[in-house]
Amino acid sequence: MGGMPAALSESAAHAARDVRVLVGRLRRRLRQTYDNADLTPSQTSALSRIGRAGPLSASDLAAAERVRPQSIAATLAVLEERGLTERRPDPGDGRRRLLTLTPAGAALLDDGRRAGEEWLARALQEQLTEAERRTVVEAMALLDRVVAP
Repeated sequence: MGGMPAALSESAAHAARDVRVLVGRLRRRLRQTYDNADLTPSQTSALSRIGRAGPLSASDLAAAERVRPQSIAATLAVLEERGLTERRPDPGDGRRRLLTLTPAGAALLDDGRRAGEEWLARALQEQLTEAERRTVVEAMALLDRVVAP
């Protein structure tokens, strides 16, 4: 059944809830920090996924984004029209077309990541002490250990 197992400590449940909420807030804030060329959240998400996953088909992208193929088609039309993505023949199956980032699409993602990291570094510097920043680094190492395979 759903819910937390009885053996789970209150501190573990509290930490899990806090981390989940904070990661969501941090992701939203990072997205707000950079100019996404007036892309919608779904267009930005599709562009990011293509950048992370490498060449993939429109149907694979739709499944990964959990949207209908018709919805992804509209999203891709905008990305292609703006010169951020392109379709190339699949080397393994000439009937399929694979989506890839153009240099402009890759640059947009890189600029966004860089702007987000700069915002976060500035905020950490201005709002936390050196000791608090070291605590953040230590906490990130602990979280990395939790999620490591």
